[in-house]
Order: sequence, then structure tokens, then C-alpha cells
Amino acid sequence: MDALELLKQDHDKVKQMMSELEHTGDEQREKREEIFAQLKRELTIHEILEEEIIYPTFEKQTKLKEVVLEGYQEHHVVDLVLGEMMGIDADDENWSAKLSVAKENVEHHIEEEEGQMFKIARGIFDEQQLAKMGNLLASRKQELEAESDDELEGTREAA
Repeated sequence: MDALELLKQDHDKVKQMMSELEHTGDEQREKREEIFAQLKRELTIHEILEEEIIYPTFEKQTKLKEVVLEGYQEHHVVDLVLGEMMGIDADDENWSAKLSVAKENVEHHIEEEEGQMFKIARGIFDEQQLAKMGNLLASRKQELEAESDDELEGTREAA
């Protein structure tokens, strides 16, 4: 499978998790915390994959450089909001407000990648190149999924 299809699968999974979170009520604190922990982990792995493999490759292409630079910043903003959410009780009204902001940012990021970045990339990279990147992504994702949350955060900070 090519790299862009793998990233799209991640995007779909994250959107589903965010939707589930959005539909939990303040009284479902434990469920919220569980889904949120899974979401944070998925986003962390996805960001590491993009920032270690995809973005450095794409950034070398003039047509992709601007959207890649924006992608780095969008990751940063979502990380800040999710970090703030970790310090707030999941039944706090501010938690829900921050979730809405995070969701809007993630959805915007996904739309830009799938709508703009992926289309340009398909015009630049051939099927073989995208498959090779896909193999790298799949292998690295397996490694990251085996890491603990603390190890993942250390990897994320180093990326």
C-alpha cells in the first residue's frame, strides 16, 4: 500500500475517535479519558511518521514545501491543545471546549493534506516511490506501536 493510503487510514481512524469523544457527555468521564488516551497515542504516532518520513521527503519538493511547513505548525498547535487537555478533568466544561478546538484543527489539517498535499504528491512521486515510503511508514509504525506512552513522548520530542 502506498504512503498516502496509509496516512489516509490514520486520518480516518483519528476522525472516528474524535467523533466518539465529541459524543460522550461530561458524565462519561472514564470513557472520555480512555478514548482520549487512545486518540493522543494515535496522533503522536501519526505525527512522528509524518515528521520523520513524509515531511522531510516532501519538503524537498518546491510545490510541497509551503504545505509541509504549515503541517509542522498545525501539529504543534494540536499538541499544545491536547497537552492542556491532559491537565484538565475530562468532565470540566473547558475540556469540551478544547476538544472542539482540537477537532477543528485536526480536521483542517486532514483536509489540507488530503486535498492539497496528497494531490500534488501523486503528481510528483510515482507508484513505486509511494509504495517504498508506505513500506517505511508501516515498518516505523510497528516500532512506534510497541513503545510505551513515555517512550513515544520522548521520540516525539526528539522528532
